[in-house]
Order: sequence, then C-alpha cells, then structure tokens
Amino acid sequence: MNTAEVSASQGLAWYKSSYSGAEGGDCVEFAAAATQVHVRDSKQVSGPVLTVGPDAWASFVELVAG
Repeated sequence: MNTAEVSASQGLAWYKSSYSGAEGGDCVEFAAAATQVHVRDSKQVSGPVLTVGPDAWASFVELVAG
C-alpha cells in the first residue's frame, strides 16, 4: 500500500460511502482508476490518499461486507 497526494486534476470520480449520513461524521470516499483504487477521508479531501491495487480493494470490500 502506498500513500500519495492525488489531485483533482487527474479527473477521478469520487464516491462516498452509502453509510455516510447528512450530518457528516466518519466518512470515506473512493475513486477507482484503471490500475489503482484511491481512498480518502471525505472531511479532508485535499489530504493524504491511500492507494491500493484492485485486488487488495476487492479483498477489503469482501471482508467488510461479509
């Protein structure tokens, strides 16, 4: 896993967790690119971004959905 600054100029479409409420709170957003998935704190969109491969992301999603 790598952390990286991912700028808006890369044209990524960010998606917020469906569990995020209107009041804010602890929320994450993700953006899928061809070879990477980027994850960030929705409260700090210009902050650091966690970048993982698609296989690692799929394993994570499977684990938390399970």
